[in-house]
This record gives sequence, structure tokens and C-alpha cells, in this order.
Amino acid sequence: MKTEVFEGPLDLLLDLVEKRKLLINDISLAEVTDEYMRTVAEMQERSLPGTAQFIVLAATLLLIKSKSLLPVLDLTEEEESSIEDLEERLKLYQIYRNAGKTIEDTFGKNICHERQFVAKNDPIFTTDKFTELSELKDAMHRVLQELPKKELKPKVQVRKVISLEEMIDRLKNRVESQMRLKFSELLEENQEPTTIIVGFLAVLESVKQGSILVAQVERFDDIEIERVGFSTPKYY
Repeated sequence: MKTEVFEGPLDLLLDLVEKRKLLINDISLAEVTDEYMRTVAEMQERSLPGTAQFIVLAATLLLIKSKSLLPVLDLTEEEESSIEDLEERLKLYQIYRNAGKTIEDTFGKNICHERQFVAKNDPIFTTDKFTELSELKDAMHRVLQELPKKELKPKVQVRKVISLEEMIDRLKNRVESQMRLKFSELLEENQEPTTIIVGFLAVLESVKQGSILVAQVERFDDIEIERVGFSTPKYY
């Protein structure tokens, strides 16, 4: 179905008036109000954009329609002004639209004068001393010299860290062979922080399992470790 598209509410209203060959006044506007309302309702059903501005004009048309049906109806000065303003706007719009159609029909057909002379402005590439082969070579050399150089970082050798399982086995073997030992003896002269932490965790896990007893006489003293029970020590 073909849908006629209007540039705005005045365009629709003027089209309805001109189709009936009416003059632009309050009487003719009252006659086309119903048809205008039906057209706007159809536009809303099709969800056409910009229907809000059509509805705003519909309020003034309904006011004109009410005045024509009820001549005794008294309107405020503001309402009277809105009706007169609509008539004036519609008359001006008719003038501009007719002028636009005339210009559209004649534009480009009757040329009164030729276009002024415009000189050609084609780009021309002209070399200078900076585009000579020697200059380009020096420029490329400078670019290569200023490229960031890759820094060789020293290789880091990662030492093997004893695992918790290995430390627990070491602790088990030591207490089975000598029944008592100190925590410092368990570390075997390896006082690195990671080894100390792993050794301490091994002691805590063994205490949790109930295989050893520990004691510390004074704060920050060396921890004394003792095997649970006093069976004969094993020698390897």
C-alpha cells in the first residue's frame, strides 16, 4: 500500500485544503479537521516517525471545529491567537511551497550565464634536494641508527626448592635415626628463607599427624623435635 509522506503537519493540512479547493480560513479548516484526524490516526497505526508534531496541530483544529459547531462558544484570547496564528502560518507555507515547486521545475533548465573560468588545479610533483638519492640514503641511515636496541638481560638461574613432601621425609628419617634433633639441624646449613618456611611447614604437618613432639623453651629459641615413643632408633 502506498503511503503519502508529508514534510510536516502544515504540509498535510495544506494538501487537504487545496484538494477541496478551499480558501485558507477558519471555515475551511473546520471542514478538513475530520480528514486530518483520520490521516494522523493512520500514521500512528503505521508507527510513522514525527507523528507527535501532527498531534499538536490537531489540538488547534479541534478547537476550530468546536467553534464552528458551537458559535456561542467563547474562546480565550490565547485560543483566538492560536487560530489566527495557524491561518497565517498556513498562508505563508502555501506561498513558500508554491515558490519551491516553481524553482524545482525551472532549476537548471534556463541557464542565464556560464560558469566562471576555473583554472586547473592538478597536483604536480616537483622534486627538491631532499628527495635526491644521497639524501634519502642518509635519512634511512639515521632512522636505522635511532632504532631502539635490544638489551640483553642477564640469565637468571633458578635454584631447585625442596618440596614439602621431601622435607617431611627428611624429618621422618632424622627422628627415626636419632629420636631428638633441633630445627636448625633439619635445615642442613641451608638457611634460605624458602627452605626455612618449607621446613617449618613440615614440622607443623608432622605434629598434626602425631608422629613428633616439639618444644620451645624460650621465645625465638631453636625448636626441639622429638619422636613420639621411645623405640629403638633406626640406622641407615
